[in-house]
Amino acid sequence: MAGGGAAASALSSPWRALLQRALDANAHLKHSTFFQLATVGGGGRPANRTVVFRGFQEHSDKIQINTDARSNKVIGEIKEWPLGEICWYFTDSWEQFRISGIIDVMDGSSPDPAKLQQRERAWFASSVKSRLQCLGPSPGVPVANDDHVKDVHIDPSAGPVDAYCLLTLDPEKVDYVNLKSNQRLMFTRTQEGDESGDWMARK
Repeated sequence: MAGGGAAASALSSPWRALLQRALDANAHLKHSTFFQLATVGGGGRPANRTVVFRGFQEHSDKIQINTDARSNKVIGEIKEWPLGEICWYFTDSWEQFRISGIIDVMDGSSPDPAKLQQRERAWFASSVKSRLQCLGPSPGVPVANDDHVKDVHIDPSAGPVDAYCLLTLDPEKVDYVNLKSNQRLMFTRTQEGDESGDWMARK
């Protein structure tokens, strides 16, 4: 089962069933778990980057993304302008998902115990190799000595390091296109801000 996390449980949203089917159909392609995340950058300009799907938050349709809290500019911009949109294209099945919603930033400074627990669960669900990235040089800083990177080690049983940050995108609208069947579906959550809200679909 591709994607990890609570991928197959409680598929309550119609678009999520389509997404899981696409993940399964493209599971043999490593890049099928990569997608583009667009946010609002400084001065209202668009900012975009490629990130990795880290599964769904438990009992939720929220999409999880790992990032480095030392990316102060990026984290600060998202906290100020939490709107985001995912563009996810599956090259084998010719399916595209554009998923827009609100992004929540969960770093070690969060005052919410539930968010800290979710951050910890996501940390342990990540591979040790992925966790090691949070112990390397800060993003955007040149690496003067490769030996420093090679010598970094981590205790697999240790909790999240300060640099680890979990992002979750809470979907509000999903635009699905299947280029093979020429099918397009638009899904809109009828009660924005309410995870239990119903979804309305139209062609």
